[in-house]
Amino acid sequence: MKTIQVLIGCLGVWLFLDIAAHLGAEIFWFQEVGYIEVFWQRLLIQGGLWLFVVSVSAVYLLGNLSLAQRWKYPPSPNFMSVQELKISRKLTSFLSPQYPRNNQSPQWDNYTSKIKLRSLLPLILGLIFLVCLMLTHYGNVALSYWLEQVNQSSLSVPLLFRSEIILQLGKQIISQPWSLGLLGGLSMAILIYSKLCLGAIAIIFSLSFGWILSQHWSKILLSFHPISFDHPEPLFGKDISFYIFHLPFWELLGFWLIGLSLYACISVILTYLLSANSLSKAVFPGFSAPQMRHLSGLVGCLMLVVSLNYWLSRYQLLYSVRGVSYGASYTDVQAQLPADTILYILSLAIALYLLWLTVFWQQKSSHHRRLIYALGIYITLIPIGNFIVPMTVQNFIVEPNELQKEQPYIMRNIALTRQAFNLDVIDSQIFNPTGKLTKADIEANELTIRNIRLWDQEPLLKTNRQLQQIRPYYKFTDADIDRYLIKSNGNQEKQQVLIAARELNYPDVPPQAQTWVNQNMIYTHGYGFTMSPVNTVAAGGLPEYFVKDIGENGSVLNTSSANIRASIPIGQPRIYYGEISNTHVMTGTKVKELDYPSGSDNVYNSYDGLGGIQINSLWKRWLFSIYLKDWRMIFTQDFLPETKVLFRRNINQRIRTIAPFLKFDSDPYLVVADAHIDGQNQQFPGKENYLYWIVDAYTTSDRYPYSDTGKNSINYIRNSVKVVIDANNGTVRFYIADASDPLITAWSKIFPKMFQPLKNLPVNLRTHLRYPVDYFKIQSERLMIYHMTDPQVFYNREDQWQIPNEIYGNESRKVEPYYLITSLPNVSFEEFILLLPYTPKQRTNLIAWLAARSDSENYGKLVLYNFPKERLIYGQEQIEARINQDPVISQQISLWNRQGSRVIQGNLLVIPIEQSLLYVEPIYLEATQNSLPTLVRVVVAYENRIIMAPTLEQSLQGIFQPELAPPATIIRPLEDEIG
Repeated sequence: MKTIQVLIGCLGVWLFLDIAAHLGAEIFWFQEVGYIEVFWQRLLIQGGLWLFVVSVSAVYLLGNLSLAQRWKYPPSPNFMSVQELKISRKLTSFLSPQYPRNNQSPQWDNYTSKIKLRSLLPLILGLIFLVCLMLTHYGNVALSYWLEQVNQSSLSVPLLFRSEIILQLGKQIISQPWSLGLLGGLSMAILIYSKLCLGAIAIIFSLSFGWILSQHWSKILLSFHPISFDHPEPLFGKDISFYIFHLPFWELLGFWLIGLSLYACISVILTYLLSANSLSKAVFPGFSAPQMRHLSGLVGCLMLVVSLNYWLSRYQLLYSVRGVSYGASYTDVQAQLPADTILYILSLAIALYLLWLTVFWQQKSSHHRRLIYALGIYITLIPIGNFIVPMTVQNFIVEPNELQKEQPYIMRNIALTRQAFNLDVIDSQIFNPTGKLTKADIEANELTIRNIRLWDQEPLLKTNRQLQQIRPYYKFTDADIDRYLIKSNGNQEKQQVLIAARELNYPDVPPQAQTWVNQNMIYTHGYGFTMSPVNTVAAGGLPEYFVKDIGENGSVLNTSSANIRASIPIGQPRIYYGEISNTHVMTGTKVKELDYPSGSDNVYNSYDGLGGIQINSLWKRWLFSIYLKDWRMIFTQDFLPETKVLFRRNINQRIRTIAPFLKFDSDPYLVVADAHIDGQNQQFPGKENYLYWIVDAYTTSDRYPYSDTGKNSINYIRNSVKVVIDANNGTVRFYIADASDPLITAWSKIFPKMFQPLKNLPVNLRTHLRYPVDYFKIQSERLMIYHMTDPQVFYNREDQWQIPNEIYGNESRKVEPYYLITSLPNVSFEEFILLLPYTPKQRTNLIAWLAARSDSENYGKLVLYNFPKERLIYGQEQIEARINQDPVISQQISLWNRQGSRVIQGNLLVIPIEQSLLYVEPIYLEATQNSLPTLVRVVVAYENRIIMAPTLEQSLQGIFQPELAPPATIIRPLEDEIG
């Protein structure tokens, strides 16, 4: 016994220390990043919510079980000792003064008839099975939140415990032998130790309810800070803010209360049915008047919650998938809505009547017969209202006249989906590429031509990994497309580039060098970046670099020219915070950090940034050693008074910890800029650190009425926030990019010190904002269907679009959106845009393309260019087919593929120039022995002409100077210099 007590004591101390260390470390970290108010507010709402839900649940469940123990039948005296019988009589006399006090066993006036074993046993086992189903359902939800990190931005309200859930869980339990074994074990435990088991299950439910609801703290916070959308939905006329802010709260309340009230009823009924030795005597004497009064109150509460859920189900019809379009259909509005309303009113009336009977209970009353009739009518109406009537209306009224009946609801679906995904602001234009491009047009669009992307991210990254990683422990995880102003001949010219961060990836350190000191004190940061123009090629077909290597003197990166040095600030390009910085490190120790390699030697440095938490006392060492699970921190002798610990250095983890209620873009991108150009900006304090990460963040919801969720499980999204992270100091700033979004307005009221207006972002960083690809993909996917605004066209799906395929390498895949610097039709200047073409469903010709603008005052504007349907405009797949079917081009590709190398056909870009379309595809050659792709050819297609040449200039010359090329339908490649 003492050993067990010691073990329990040690476990309690360990648990206390772990919780204290976690809380303390989180406080220090949020203080470091400057968002301690966010932490305290979130902690208080989560903790308060958990405590409230657990307390209310435990009081309600255990209180009712206690009452059931008081009013249940006592065991038969034949099965009790004399002493136990005396104690039982005293206890029942104390708890129930109405019980007989003589020496005879207590007697009740049974209010209901007896229940014999043939009915009693199935009833008890059925109730126990229902308890198992509830435990499985609520347990699965709670465990999913416990085992996986909860993503607040996409956390949906759990499904209610309804009939369809019961059927699904029942099938799972029956089909799995181990589930049946657990069910049998739990059944035996409840039958033998009913009081203990039912009480334990009540505690489990209480803790689970508290845990589940506390994870939805963001929805509960939003419900108390609603912001009007100033736009009502058409069915109930409520402002959309009700569905975004309030409905999730009511759904959570219904999820909690239905489980609470249902288990209370089941556990009390089981307590009564298992009393009076009913199983051993093969008969239950019937429910007594006190028991019936108790059950009346419990069933009244349950019916009150059921009425709440029927009230909610009326609004949930706006997310129905029953009709031909998303949202409430004809059947939902004309049949299901009246049925739900009737069931809501009837269940509410029954609930109030039961509660009235509970308060004003009469042993013999005619009201009881009326209640039985009402319950009978209610139970009969459930299948009629939920299944029979809607099915009849759908099959016999709607389906024979579907377009006519569903037309107004299709219009609602189209209008509100376009609003929810910001498609209604797209500027739609007709683009008829009838222009005849000439050499003069090409020269007039020189900036567009000079920024045609010949280097894709994949081949550039492979080349970087071969030529620019310098050491095995450096890694280029991604290459990002951006534009920079490059000085040239006294002017500044916009240049599209690929920039890639050289981060330190500790797992790539040689295994024999993976020591604790190396991991935590020496290998602390990455160094520098590469920058390559997208359209130029160096000797040997390799990419040209504006910025590369590490300088010969070991202090700066190498730049290609004085203009680049004047245009791209280098400073001290250390990367302590990045996409793969997954280790915690200690800086300012006796051990010098590896800064960068310099020839055969290394240069060392001590971190002088603003990030990190000082651990200048023994108790802080203990605290962070427990939190980081790193006991060596306590015993090392390398720490100094100025030593700091830097953790949560992965930028994705960093920003998600601060703002878990936002959804973040999957592609953070690196920016090189001087944020202190005016000498006054204090947004990012520090010196000579010019590397910043920019991440797009979104507000999302799945409760926008009538808006189709599609594949992403959301039906509302806005790119409302731009997040900037200092790569050296770890400073994080959130800027509101879309002030018209009600969700971000609500969050800025909840956390007023967290968000800033976009004008506070330093201008040199603001010029690098770009329309995010993830957001653009979601919008473009919805637009494939929801460009059709005519309900009949939408119903017939006669104009549905798709994203075309392209050949990349030797595989077919969907075309990805791509950035370009070009001038849009009818726009007189070049700008940075994101573009994606469309083809008709199951066809390959171009039908439209969508462009998102990213520069200055035009940022965020979407333009849709529709091609004329009566003309054939070549799509990517058609151009790819013509390239691969050309005998000369295919022969050359086949020849390269047979000589110890393989050909990679790069992204086929569709580039609008003037009133025409130009198609450009780079072709890379990669040796099978190493991944060092080189650009060997550029294919250019225009109208009915295709040419492949070593350079873009030669390809364009062959296209637009026909006197230099044979007048064939497909122009053969120029003379092969490479062979």
